[in-house]
Amino acid sequence: MASDLDFSPPEVPEPTFLENLLRYGLFLGAIFQLICVLAIIVPVPKSHEAEAEPSEPRSAEVTRKPKATAPANKRPKKEAKKKR
Repeated sequence: MASDLDFSPPEVPEPTFLENLLRYGLFLGAIFQLICVLAIIVPVPKSHEAEAEPSEPRSAEVTRKPKATAPANKRPKKEAKKKR
């Protein structure tokens, strides 16, 4: 009965070039995703140079002229009723 069992390893074909390309591509994609998630989770301290640059455009936004509003003396025109 022991002679009926075959304990030899199964024959596994060698992976093709495209299978290897897919395997390593998925591996690199997973590493890229982990780097992106870590970039979101781990805060990066800001340097003094980076803090000075955004403050300048903010002051420029504050100095913009307000949009012109409609004059208060004009009334909206009344729509004429349709005759039936």
